[in-house]
Amino acid sequence: MSDSTDRPNTLGALRASGWVSRPVKEEVRGNAIVRIRAGEALFPGVLGYEDTVLPQLENALLAGHDVIFLGERGQAKTRMIRSLTGLLDEWMPIVAGSEINDDPYHPVSRHARDLVGEAGDDAPIDWVHRDDRFGEKLATPDTSIADLIGEVDPIKVAEGRYLSDELTLHYGLVPRTNRGIFAINELPDLAERIQVGLLNVLEERDVQVRGYKVRLPLDVLLFASANPEDYTNRGRIITPLKDRFGAQIRTHYPLDVATEVEIARQEVRPLEAAGVRVVVPEYMAEVVAELSQVARQSPHINQRSGVSVRLTVSNMETLVANAARRTLVHGETDVVPRVSDLEALASSTAGKLEIETLEEGRDEQVVEHLLKSAILSVFREHVAVEQLREIVEAFDEDRIVQAGEDVLAADYVDLLAEIPSLRAPVLSLTGGDESPAVVASAVEFVLEGLHLSKRLNKDAVGARAQYRAR
Repeated sequence: MSDSTDRPNTLGALRASGWVSRPVKEEVRGNAIVRIRAGEALFPGVLGYEDTVLPQLENALLAGHDVIFLGERGQAKTRMIRSLTGLLDEWMPIVAGSEINDDPYHPVSRHARDLVGEAGDDAPIDWVHRDDRFGEKLATPDTSIADLIGEVDPIKVAEGRYLSDELTLHYGLVPRTNRGIFAINELPDLAERIQVGLLNVLEERDVQVRGYKVRLPLDVLLFASANPEDYTNRGRIITPLKDRFGAQIRTHYPLDVATEVEIARQEVRPLEAAGVRVVVPEYMAEVVAELSQVARQSPHINQRSGVSVRLTVSNMETLVANAARRTLVHGETDVVPRVSDLEALASSTAGKLEIETLEEGRDEQVVEHLLKSAILSVFREHVAVEQLREIVEAFDEDRIVQAGEDVLAADYVDLLAEIPSLRAPVLSLTGGDESPAVVASAVEFVLEGLHLSKRLNKDAVGARAQYRAR
């Protein structure tokens, strides 16, 4: 029933079509079973959770549980919740004009009950796409019961209805997501008295508004997210509410550099410009990812705040942008990030790390130390320092090599002819690619690695650096 003309438009036609009403949790479970059996990913695009978070989440969906995710910022909690709409049926019938997606077979709102009661099998049917069956609210201290559950609409009262009339109600976000998925982000920020209003939603599956004798049996799959630190300090989730969530799942940051690189490459917006080719060498991508990994282990970084994967994504974008600016200034065509471009990461890193230091100006030193640690770690992974003895010996003859943003890619190619021992490790890094921009990036990486390995000295002034013998 993908074409709107093929879908029934009355209650009688819907019955005749054989459509079967399912609670939303059974619907999600049934579609999840189909995907699992077919070997398809339930959450495409969510990386690094294959053996940890996703099995727990799949269990929760199969069990029909409401779920709360606990994890620091930037751990794909919201992405997983939003992607759940893919487990809903593509189209769902509702009573025409219903504000709360009334099931045509079991209407619950006054409007839907009256319409079905009066029109019978001729009651009109609308169809809702699965993307419109998702509701979301960022919990804030000023969130009210009216926002979530509903409130009396004074306009409807002014139109002549009695206050006791159910039609005077303006439904909140939760009822409007009836027969769908509702998510509350940062749940501990929700005032405790408002959290109480969710107890019935989770257990009795109904809502009550302002003392009205109105009971709306809702069909909602509820998800929530919380930062573990907020969970215990800034705010708290009241115990009865925690008890009503069927599953509590702890998320985490990528456990290895390779996964972090894969996530960054997936998320980074491509830089497109006429006549420009962008190539990010694997070792440079690993440096950016390793910076985040090192920061998550650093005693100088507030680990309670976390180091988001967004840091890796932003740094990758900044690295490419700086390389592109340098390339355009020099009139070159290949955009290939170099070590000298890493200085630009200061702007995209500063706002995403909470550095614990009492000294003025210490922040820059901490970031610089993290960056050097990342470069050295990746260098040791890719290059055996012992094999670079001949390169170091070439510097014993008072040789000085210039590097930096203002050095052309062709100059690095000339350096390979001047220092033949550079050629083998450089081509090993480039995979045999001898295009000038790619070679330039590899040469800078080797020189910086030798410096950080204490085999070469480096004098840096602004964007220009000089490498010489120790």
